[in-house]
Amino acid sequence: MPERLANSLKERRTELGLTQAELAERVGVTRKTVNTVENGVFTPSTILALKLAEALDRTVEQLFQIIED
Repeated sequence: MPERLANSLKERRTELGLTQAELAERVGVTRKTVNTVENGVFTPSTILALKLAEALDRTVEQLFQIIED
């Protein structure tokens, strides 16, 4: 079965009132990287996933889910 990685980054980022650029600055990446992760184009490294979770005050499991298509 094919699997994909879904995420709730945009929803949480919006709840906190952060722009993609502000979140990117917090985790040390570009705004484009945040955009591609949010849109499922890019699968983040473990380090980036952990940094995003910390910046958004969530666990990795709360932000990322494996979806079976």
